[in-house]
Amino acid sequence: MKFEGTVEIRAPRDRVWTFLMDANQVGSCGPGVESIEVVDETHFKVKAKVGIGFISARFNVDMEIAETQPPERAVIKAHGQAPGSAVDATATMSLRDGTDGATLMDWAADVLIGGSLASVGARMIEGTANKMIGQTFECIRTKLESSG
Repeated sequence: MKFEGTVEIRAPRDRVWTFLMDANQVGSCGPGVESIEVVDETHFKVKAKVGIGFISARFNVDMEIAETQPPERAVIKAHGQAPGSAVDATATMSLRDGTDGATLMDWAADVLIGGSLASVGARMIEGTANKMIGQTFECIRTKLESSG
């Protein structure tokens, strides 16, 4: 499944970049995130509980910031496992200057879900994923715009 979009954040690009590269800051915006363990500056482990339809699973996710071009572009890879389910994702984000000091973040994610979570159907997964993505970006926007 592919997801993509653009988010406008009324904050300078360097501040947006710093926030997005901080696993604890971004992780605090992830729906269902229970814990974040920073392994080093490019690797971290996340525990998150995700519910789709009638199935709920607690994922252990290994995340890696695979590529960076500060303060413009990053590629993040994730591999998560839960009993009976797995998820692999590659996400790309690009930051560019918007109007009036705002930052535009263009993002895309390619997600592959396997196991029991995949059995609930693509429409339900996409609906839940879009809701979670929206909540995450709204949280990031709120935190960055209020800390100006």
